[in-house]
Amino acid sequence: MATSAVPAAIDALLTVWRALPGLAEVQVLDGPPTGDQSAADYIAVGWQPESNDLAAEALQSFASAGARTRDEDFSIACWIDTWTGDTDVGARRARAYELFALIEDSLRATGAAPQAPTLLGTVLFSQLSSSVLRQANTDQGVRVGIAFTVACRARI
Repeated sequence: MATSAVPAAIDALLTVWRALPGLAEVQVLDGPPTGDQSAADYIAVGWQPESNDLAAEALQSFASAGARTRDEDFSIACWIDTWTGDTDVGARRARAYELFALIEDSLRATGAAPQAPTLLGTVLFSQLSSSVLRQANTDQGVRVGIAFTVACRARI
């Protein structure tokens, strides 16, 4: 019996987002970036800058009398980063929200994907729960990012 659904949910997010046609040119990373990430847009699953390495937070409670199952509520930290070396803040912000829209759509139930919020069956449901826009002018151009969390509920 699994002690947490967090690892499977992170793996499912990676699988779903790496398969999205709209993210074909975007690196989808498992955890923090390593090496030079200045050449491409990327999405990090289980990491946000300035988060003190926090990847996910979870709380569990008994799902019913008898303590045979537990409900787990958790959130997974994620980050979208976009940079091209130019100075057009609006273009970078628009690109960050373009990527964010693709991510949000991948978590919404639709006629074509009614089970999308279950993250390939790893959770009961998932949803975007919060986001923070970050913009910075650097000596190498404008960098725009969105820190966001995916909130989930699982039965374990």
